[in-house]
Amino acid sequence: MSIDHEPRTGSEQIPVSSAPTRHTPATAPSSALALLRIGTGFVFLWAFLDKTFGWGYATSSSSAWINGGSPTKGFLGNAHVGPFASMFRSWAGQGWADWLFMIGLLAIGLALILGVGLRIAAVAGTIILVLMWAAEWPLARSNELGAATRSTNPIVDYHLIYAAALIALAATNAGDTWGLGRMWRKTTVVANNSWLL
Repeated sequence: MSIDHEPRTGSEQIPVSSAPTRHTPATAPSSALALLRIGTGFVFLWAFLDKTFGWGYATSSSSAWINGGSPTKGFLGNAHVGPFASMFRSWAGQGWADWLFMIGLLAIGLALILGVGLRIAAVAGTIILVLMWAAEWPLARSNELGAATRSTNPIVDYHLIYAAALIALAATNAGDTWGLGRMWRKTTVVANNSWLL
């Protein structure tokens, strides 16, 4: 073993593999993204819980999923605007639609809160949110029944903002701060299947 007696000039690069690894403390931007991630996750998780148990906010106890209610019937059954209105009404109350919607709400909510699987959550969440946007069709001023839609913005509404937030959270590894993102990436399954990030 030889000892290098020449001083380092400061311009030499330490190889990445030999650089010490340590946990980087949360910065203001990463903390802000973590708050956005957890808050958005809670929006999805709350919707799942309220529709399942009927806590009396958006869903009454009598309409709760566990009491035989349909999580999609009210929203999709009242789709009377846009080119897809009849398609959405035909989906309303269907078992497959109820199960897909509720599994999506639960999985997206948990993924965001835990900080794992953010890519899948972003894709699934964006699909759900764009479908909900299309069911409300904010481009129209009135619906098929002649009533005003009361759309506040004809193009961008909260569904699309939530979708953009999901994409930003996945693109920035927002699960690393106050979440299990780093641990999730190190699992064998995720290491071998990057789409699970």
